[in-house]
Amino acid sequence: MASISVAGDTSGSITIAAPNVAGTNTLTLPANTGTVITTASTFAGTGPAFSAYNNSTQSISNGAFTKVTLSSEDFDTNNNFDSSTNYRFTPTIAGYYQVNCTVFAEATTISRIIANPYKNGSSLTRLVDIGVTGSNSAGVTGSIIVYMNGSTDYLELYVYVTGTGSIILNGATDRNCRFSAAMVRSA
Repeated sequence: MASISVAGDTSGSITIAAPNVAGTNTLTLPANTGTVITTASTFAGTGPAFSAYNNSTQSISNGAFTKVTLSSEDFDTNNNFDSSTNYRFTPTIAGYYQVNCTVFAEATTISRIIANPYKNGSSLTRLVDIGVTGSNSAGVTGSIIVYMNGSTDYLELYVYVTGTGSIILNGATDRNCRFSAAMVRSA
């Protein structure tokens, strides 16, 4: 296998090696200065990402913002989501994150439902705020891009529901509440 090795100015080296498969491969570098993204980079596509959901029924108060207890994870690529205590995402790499959420509630009747991510303990934005007429269940989904500083910033998912009867987030069925984020651009 042929390879090219370039020694660094002070230490280390870079090696470009052909794969051990038949065929022709081309590496084309741009004619401008920049950074090459590798699978070990902390750029979009390789930065922190998670997807979490509730897996049990959670009772919530009528007309009050309530944190969703997201105790199960589909994945958490950098162990930045706390699914056991605070139910929050604290990425350790600064950048811009695509944040997605879905909330689904059940009650005797529901008249309003809001999906609301919080950043650092304060309302970030009401992603979706809808009125519902005469339904015993309602769900909303929304997304936003948020800057996170990579050290102290954290995100949590809150829900607000008004209705009659007991209001629950039913994670025991396929109508889970979901929360996810992925880095889309470095800082």
